[in-house]
Amino acid sequence: MQKEKRFNQIVKDIKSVKIQGARNIAKKALYAYSLIPTKESKKKLLLSRPTEPMMENVLNLAEKKPYNEIEKHFDEAQDKINKEVLKLVKSKDVLFTHCHSTNVANALIYAKKKGKNFEVYNTETRPLFQGRETARELRKAGIKVTMFIDSALGVALSKEQGTKKANKIFLGADALLRKGVINKIGSEIIAQVAKNNKIPVYIVADSWKFTKKKVPREQRKLAEVWDTAPKNIKVKNPAFEFVPKKYIKEIISELGTLRYKEFLRKV
Repeated sequence: MQKEKRFNQIVKDIKSVKIQGARNIAKKALYAYSLIPTKESKKKLLLSRPTEPMMENVLNLAEKKPYNEIEKHFDEAQDKINKEVLKLVKSKDVLFTHCHSTNVANALIYAKKKGKNFEVYNTETRPLFQGRETARELRKAGIKVTMFIDSALGVALSKEQGTKKANKIFLGADALLRKGVINKIGSEIIAQVAKNNKIPVYIVADSWKFTKKKVPREQRKLAEVWDTAPKNIKVKNPAFEFVPKKYIKEIISELGTLRYKEFLRKV
């Protein structure tokens, strides 16, 4: 009974975005499945967030491989990603990131511990403000952070209104596809503005996020945006969007730092 209660709580937390980030979702889903390893359990977990291919890949593996062997991958992959990002981060860099990516945050914290002196611009990421989590984690690690409201991302990516120009962008990804990536809403416009300003965009993500399947774009609850909206006002709250590979300089994963074509050959 205790296992069932814990399992149901994890499903609820994934669905409500209390557990967020593809890596964290996949890890928690793996743990939940280990409590009740049945086809029905797998189905419930996948339905809790159908936009997360990493969770599906992990649960597919859980039917064939031991729990500990799969869980070990997350830290091993992060360690390799950290070392790849470290090569790119230079002292005095102004780095930009969006929303909250465990892979990105951990890699930047690692770079700081290795003596790199840089600062980070990030967006608040409405309506759930996941950017605040990124800011808290980075600041706790001693990294200088400046948060921008979402609509001021153009200011963050260009030398305006007293800001330095960001010179590299590190974005996470919820899904890696053949033609690009799916990430938090706002990512595509960030990539477009970056291209106009000649700022390289790097996607920092575990290769287990890759899928050949079509990934649905989640529409979140309207109340997250305006819970007291007057009648007859429509509110759109898309959670994710597609970023074409033409905007992406390289993918940084445990497979290395690779051009998109090279990544697809290795994955």
